[in-house]
Amino acid sequence: MCDHNKKHVANHKQRRGTSLSHGADHARDHQRWSRRSFLHTAGLTTLGGMILSKLPVFASGSLSLNAALSQAPVDRVLVLIRLKGGNDGLNTIVPLYDYDTYANLRPTLRIPESQTIALTDEIGLAPALSPLYALWGEGQMHIVQSVGYPDQNLSHFRSSDIWATASDADEQLNSGWMGRYFNALFPDFLHNPPPQPPAVQIGSLGSLTFINPDDVSLAMSVSDPGQLFELAQTGQLYSLDNLPDCHYGQQLGYVRAVTNSTFIYAESIQTAFEASTTDATYGDTPLGQQLQLVARLIKGNLGARVYMVELDGFDTHANQLDWHPQLLSDLATSVKAFFEDLEAAGWHDKVLAMTHSEFGRRPEENGSIGTDHGAAAPLMLFGPGLNGSGLSGTPTSLTDLDDAGNLKHHVDFRSIYATIMEYWLCIDGTMVDAVLGNTFERLSNLGLNCTTTTSTTTSTGLTLHHRAIPQPDGTYLIQFELPRPGYIQLEIRDLLGRTIESSQGQFTAGPQQVRILTSRNTVASALYVYTIYFEGHAYSGKLGKMR
Repeated sequence: MCDHNKKHVANHKQRRGTSLSHGADHARDHQRWSRRSFLHTAGLTTLGGMILSKLPVFASGSLSLNAALSQAPVDRVLVLIRLKGGNDGLNTIVPLYDYDTYANLRPTLRIPESQTIALTDEIGLAPALSPLYALWGEGQMHIVQSVGYPDQNLSHFRSSDIWATASDADEQLNSGWMGRYFNALFPDFLHNPPPQPPAVQIGSLGSLTFINPDDVSLAMSVSDPGQLFELAQTGQLYSLDNLPDCHYGQQLGYVRAVTNSTFIYAESIQTAFEASTTDATYGDTPLGQQLQLVARLIKGNLGARVYMVELDGFDTHANQLDWHPQLLSDLATSVKAFFEDLEAAGWHDKVLAMTHSEFGRRPEENGSIGTDHGAAAPLMLFGPGLNGSGLSGTPTSLTDLDDAGNLKHHVDFRSIYATIMEYWLCIDGTMVDAVLGNTFERLSNLGLNCTTTTSTTTSTGLTLHHRAIPQPDGTYLIQFELPRPGYIQLEIRDLLGRTIESSQGQFTAGPQQVRILTSRNTVASALYVYTIYFEGHAYSGKLGKMR
């Protein structure tokens, strides 16, 4: 057993009524978590299915969903700040509304009321979060109280998966909420990746957040920009042509496609990083280094819509007084510097940041000067897009606990996801429900708003609408609208990237349509991807061939 797990076993105190036992069970939980991280780091979660003869089959998605996602503004960015380990919410946002009960539950760990930074009469910031007080005063901070989900799972591994997949506690999903989002937007990702990575992930390599239904990560994972620079300078792209017409050739093409996307985005990240500068003072801390890199990539116009960073160490079963304030200090100073950095380049109003953790901690301190796995906890959002600071959600009762003695949740975390998707990333509400697999309440008091557009616009100002309409005879009409006359190339490919049909020609401005899959007897029943090439840009969608 590793030293880390030995320490956790030694420091754990038996919890009453919880679903996660201590000792060996907790150690196994951490080992499983570490194993997932290792597999993602080695690329084996993507390639493991291939080793087991699993070909990449893109799930049939809604073309209307693809269109809705394509219409979202391209300059809005979401930054997910993962507080790994289970952050103690009560020592983050202090419950001034019931301070006496809080103090009695935590005779050693309580934060003195005199040191708490009051935001309202109800709540206050832990002193280590004092740099965030400026953001609160500037209308750039919102706190959602009592966030969680029904039937809280107290395993790090399982609860992290629930947050990453937006699943119910008793539901096993293998794709992340952002993985499904981007899978609909880029259905031909492996063979026709967009010029910019959809997402960038720093740390959290074991998270399912950006995994699509075919076990492919749609995020570019970054840890050291220096290594990426070297990769971009020395990497070679592999040809997908002239592959052997056999099972081996199919698998080889898949591996080469995955590798190609890695090389392409390494170069993009290098370019964006070198095109920007740092305009704020960050601490030499884990989160500070990550957010400094993210700010460089955003300001360098990388074009990624979502970033995920990670601050580890929140599993504070012991010696919480030593570790938790340091972690909160890193969070506060780094977030403050991040938005100062973005503001210097005029980007701060286009970025929304959100913290999340797999669970909170128990209200009562344990015998090791720490807290054990709990349930509900507050969640924080940052950015001018909030249109004012605020507090939402029902205050957590410290006396009305669940059967296991944990805090009850009042806001489902998936409501926050849905709100951000619809009111920040500007996705049609019906389509948000399709991605999340259910309808979750939107939180109107977050202050987010969105004016949706009706066109897909590239960074060069090019606009193009497109869709595929099935016909009774088994063919499809690919309809598109050109903003100006031009040369169009249309390709239909199977999911291994092989061209099934192609056409090209000069088209006038305005609505156009092309009939495809006309050779009905020679085309197998399967899923296909169409791509329209116009003025150096590619626009893709999915279609199914039914016999």
